[in-house]
Amino acid sequence: MFDWMAWTTPVAVFFSCVALMLVGMTVWEIKSPTVERKGFLPIATTRGDRLFIGLLTAAYINLAWVGLGEKMAQWLSLEAEPSVWISFVLSMAVLALVMRKG
Repeated sequence: MFDWMAWTTPVAVFFSCVALMLVGMTVWEIKSPTVERKGFLPIATTRGDRLFIGLLTAAYINLAWVGLGEKMAQWLSLEAEPSVWISFVLSMAVLALVMRKG
């Protein structure tokens, strides 16, 4: 069923984290309904809005990292492309920032 995708450990961890976040946010929303608030984002958002925006941002960070990996290796004179774990940690930090302050 999932043969079309390269299921490496970082990919599996990333999608597992996304699934856990969706389940966690569903439970949180049921227990404590959200209200809109204004953070650094240019619109008033709910928790679900901030999760969606944060997940999109995390996906774009990971895509950019993979797409620019070879160039980064050249620019920084590295022997190999930088690890995708770096982009995973960076994207989760940006997601946390958007959820907390967005």
